[in-house]
Amino acid sequence: MARSPSWYGVILAAGESTRMGRDKALLPWPPTPAGSPSTGQTFLSAAIHALSPLTDMVIVIAGKNESALAPFVYATAAVLVTNPDPDRGQFSSLQVGLREVLNRGRDAAIITLVDRPPVSAGIIEKLRGAFENASVDKWSVIPEYGGKHGHPILIGREMIEVFLRAPATATARDLEHENREHIEYMPVNDPLVVVNVNTPEDYQALLSQSTVLDHQGSSKA
Repeated sequence: MARSPSWYGVILAAGESTRMGRDKALLPWPPTPAGSPSTGQTFLSAAIHALSPLTDMVIVIAGKNESALAPFVYATAAVLVTNPDPDRGQFSSLQVGLREVLNRGRDAAIITLVDRPPVSAGIIEKLRGAFENASVDKWSVIPEYGGKHGHPILIGREMIEVFLRAPATATARDLEHENREHIEYMPVNDPLVVVNVNTPEDYQALLSQSTVLDHQGSSKA
């Protein structure tokens, strides 16, 4: 019988983006054609819009960038939660977000990082369906593309507890490895699940790739 967890979205956005030189959460997305006005959308707002239809609420974890992210969070009816000590690293932000999920009476989370374009609603629906129909000994579903594991990751109450019991110095990757028998890896046909945008060069490459794909799609229409 299918499980029926209650889902919250969690977006980790507390990083200082030192290699990018500006806040990755606020990078414009999706790209607009040359000469067209900006939509005002960002990686952050796009991620919120992607998760909102498939979750009860979206929680954004901020750090020292709280004031910069707040307008985008509140404009999309998401919840802003601040990591009081973001210097402890990304895993500490994940723990802050998961505590908020449990405190609000939910038992499952769809987690993503803000430094990447969001995947399609169809991919998220596929991952969520896989989790809800998996055996009870599967605590997480993680997308896979080209042999690489990506985001968003979906976790239930058991894996939430694993993450919250771990020290803040732990990493999600190490805990994933230790609990891999409880994880279902779901192959998906979307390279965005494994995209990382850390530098201006990464961002420009992503924009160029997206422009090419959009152009090809328009040519076929």
